[in-house]
Amino acid sequence: MHKVLVVEDSQSEMARFRELLIKNNYEVIEASDGQQGIEKAQIHLPDAILMDIVMPEMNGFQATRKITRNEATGHIPVVMISTKNQETDRVWGKRQGAKAYLTKPVNETELLTTIDSVIG
Repeated sequence: MHKVLVVEDSQSEMARFRELLIKNNYEVIEASDGQQGIEKAQIHLPDAILMDIVMPEMNGFQATRKITRNEATGHIPVVMISTKNQETDRVWGKRQGAKAYLTKPVNETELLTTIDSVIG
């Protein structure tokens, strides 16, 4: 069973991701902000990370950069998921180390296909 860390500050979005991932046989680890996401990535070493961008304290771009540039967590693929749908956001996300970028609302098939593709 693959482990997916979901970093999301919206409780309703977190519940939606949790339900969808558990239904599809993923183990879900939850973090409600960027700093907590970094810490949980180091502790649990998930197979993939779903990263929101707009969060308090540390945004998803900053957290992704710290995760992907850390020797212990740099191998973990990060999928950014945001309401921000500008091409500049996608480019910036990739420059921070994200392997993929999805725009909310994400449909189930697209999410699962993307997770499978980054896990390999």
